[in-house]
Amino acid sequence: MTSKPQGDYIVQPVMKALQVLEYVARQGHDVTLTEAVSELKLPKTTVFRYLQTLSAASFLQHDHKRDRYGVGMRFRTLAKLDKSLHRLRQIAQPEMVDLMRRFGETVNLAVLADRHVVYIEMVEPDRALRMHARIGDRHPVHCTALGKAMVAHLPDISPYLVDDLDMQAKTFKTLTDARAFRRQLDDVKRRGYAIEIGENEDGLMCIGVPILDRNGLPLAAMSLSAPERRMRPEAVATAVEALQSIALRISQAMGSSQEDAGETRVVEPA
Repeated sequence: MTSKPQGDYIVQPVMKALQVLEYVARQGHDVTLTEAVSELKLPKTTVFRYLQTLSAASFLQHDHKRDRYGVGMRFRTLAKLDKSLHRLRQIAQPEMVDLMRRFGETVNLAVLADRHVVYIEMVEPDRALRMHARIGDRHPVHCTALGKAMVAHLPDISPYLVDDLDMQAKTFKTLTDARAFRRQLDDVKRRGYAIEIGENEDGLMCIGVPILDRNGLPLAAMSLSAPERRMRPEAVATAVEALQSIALRISQAMGSSQEDAGETRVVEPA
């Protein structure tokens, strides 16, 4: 069976728009339409439309008085976010490896994205049973310990308290009641960690803790996932303590002024 050449799937207008964006971003100073046309060897009308479109989307910024284009706030925000995530992975990865080796279970790192968690790092042990989730996967916040740990620490959780019909069940244990979800988030905020058992994958338990920024807002969350049968109460208590200690170190390394609150955390039944 032969596959189509990669070029068959490329949308040329998008490719050209990205060339315009890259050109402006690389200059280090604002540019004129004439300069962009001369460098890119594209029709003037085409370049003008791309510059205007990218400016409307805030990837570029158009100075109307000088009629020059520069990098926009949206582009800067994405660049800053990418840098922040890269640093977060660098700091978290060795901690995740140590945690995996200590417990022999999967350790996950995720961030929030539009009512979902997105897995950005994962360390798995050499065991036969593995999670279905993979790096880059998106899962709803309401059925993951990662999502609950982060949302509980947001100043406004109302966007996540969707109608019951939107809280789809991934397993027969998935929480699908918005009012019950709110109560659960209150408990997570009070305890400082989240536990879900079989809500995202049958037979799997996850313990999640938030990684907070200097304002106490969630940058990310880390979780330890294991088959429920292996997570006895004493193992859960030990894992919670270890996760909270690691999350605190990562938070502080990322600039948080959070102090050790381990003595005030009490491991309670999920």
